[in-house]
Amino acid sequence: MKKILSRIASGLLITGVLLSIWIAFDLYSPHKIDIRDFDADEIARLDTAMWRSYYSRERLRMFSELTEVLEKQYKLRFWRRQLVAFYAAKSAFVFKDGKSRADYEKALPDLGKFYAEIRAVSTTDFDARRAAELELEWWIVHRERKKYKEGDLRNALADAASALYNVRAENFLEYGKLRAEAMEIRDRKAESGGVTEEDWQKIDELLHKSWRSLHTAVNMK
Repeated sequence: MKKILSRIASGLLITGVLLSIWIAFDLYSPHKIDIRDFDADEIARLDTAMWRSYYSRERLRMFSELTEVLEKQYKLRFWRRQLVAFYAAKSAFVFKDGKSRADYEKALPDLGKFYAEIRAVSTTDFDARRAAELELEWWIVHRERKKYKEGDLRNALADAASALYNVRAENFLEYGKLRAEAMEIRDRKAESGGVTEEDWQKIDELLHKSWRSLHTAVNMK
């Protein structure tokens, strides 16, 4: 029995050491990717799925979808994408539960960590703090849309994309317009009784067009 227990303990120790090495490799070894290189249609599909999970408060499902986005869009390694997905999901739900700008800004520290991790692997230089601030800003414009005029959400979305990709904001106006239209459908239908599968299909189509537009904008020569 003692020999069996000793073998089990040794096996667990070896497994723990190997797991620690794997985690450390994923988190700290040099790894660079081109954030402009992604499949727009695949990211749009996942974006629609995340919207549905977010609004139904399915946190675990949204976390899983986030990790898939981080793999497909940013090519993050397994453990790094778990960490980055945690930052993104935490900031999203801190914001969701907020009631004022002061509450919403509590999401900023984790948004900052999210963009700092993306910046660490990106071959495109950008200001992670600025990207986080502009991401939060479009969240606020969307949440408090009745306080803003038509076009403000489109512009806020374009500004956020501009900060991430270091491309002029004007290049992202179509992307912002299409994404804002998708949000308008979701919000209006939710307020008037519920979002149907037909509505989600329209939203998905707009998000596909939006992500294709963004992909074109960031890869212009």
